Amino acid sequence: MNKDNIILGIESSCDDTSASIIKNGVVLSNVTAGQEVHEKYGGVVPELASRAHQQNIVPVIDLALKNAKIELKDLSAIAFTQGPGLLGSLLVGTSFAKSLSLGLNIPLIGVNHMKGHILAHFIQEEGQEKTVPKFPFICLTVSGGHTQIVKVLAPLKMEVLGETIDDAAGEAFDKAAKLLGLPYPGGPLIDEYAKNGNSDKFSFTYPKTEGFSYSFSGLKTQFMNFLKKGLKTDDNFITDNLEDICASYQKHIVNYLFQKLKKVAFSENINQIAIAGGVSANSCLRAELKRLGEKHAWNTFIPKFDYCTDNAGMIAITGYYQFLEGDFSNQNAIPNARMKVEE
Repeated sequence: MNKDNIILGIESSCDDTSASIIKNGVVLSNVTAGQEVHEKYGGVVPELASRAHQQNIVPVIDLALKNAKIELKDLSAIAFTQGPGLLGSLLVGTSFAKSLSLGLNIPLIGVNHMKGHILAHFIQEEGQEKTVPKFPFICLTVSGGHTQIVKVLAPLKMEVLGETIDDAAGEAFDKAAKLLGLPYPGGPLIDEYAKNGNSDKFSFTYPKTEGFSYSFSGLKTQFMNFLKKGLKTDDNFITDNLEDICASYQKHIVNYLFQKLKKVAFSENINQIAIAGGVSANSCLRAELKRLGEKHAWNTFIPKFDYCTDNAGMIAITGYYQFLEGDFSNQNAIPNARMKVEE
């Protein structure tokens, strides 16, 4: 076995095909191919996504190896996203990883995508040593498909303290963007327009949920009715107020996310607070975490933009920790579209 632990990570949970090489916890390459085919449909089409993964996976892995100056014979293990995600997309990555593992006769490691988002905070880059969260810490994981508050006790030991009971925050952003007539993916565009808007111009109500759970379904309906009401009296309501609408809606969602997160932090008496997932790239969310960190004396951790959205770096680092623990899969591994963090 190699003296160095070199992990190839493969990510294919949704519409990004990604491959990464991590050596002893340090990322050597992280290559991602997106899929523009979904733009004209206003969202990800699962069948088209899986077909695109089949086209992208070989060139993406090949480029990741070349960028890292690593050959297949140097690899210690293959880590792949086993779930959660779109079943067809997961199947492409799973099948390729199993075949490569079998051909090279090296361990296969099935990785939980949501654990990957959280452990992205532990990716180190060459020539620099990044400060990482101390255990235990609280992580707010926010993406297009998930919204969770997770207590992280160790790299592979996590407990979900709260999560959405219906839709995710990222979906609430994308749905609002679609109603505003913005192209897919619309979440980042709301963030961009919001920078020049008045976040106090419009107000929305907060969903009532028990404990640390979230709900975004009603908020999406409320936003749709808000736009209908505005358009009844002014055909140019959206056009004339776009920046203020985006700023107000974004601030509302961010405030809602932190309402619950603050309760968890105080309840658990933990001052190590992190965010992760695609929505952690949102500038308002990042700024609010910094502000609250200063106010409450939290040690806050915000991921580098490269590791916010779906990427194989986070799969490789999680696979690295599983490799150290001897937590391997076998050739009977199958994708799990609804895989839980605790699994």
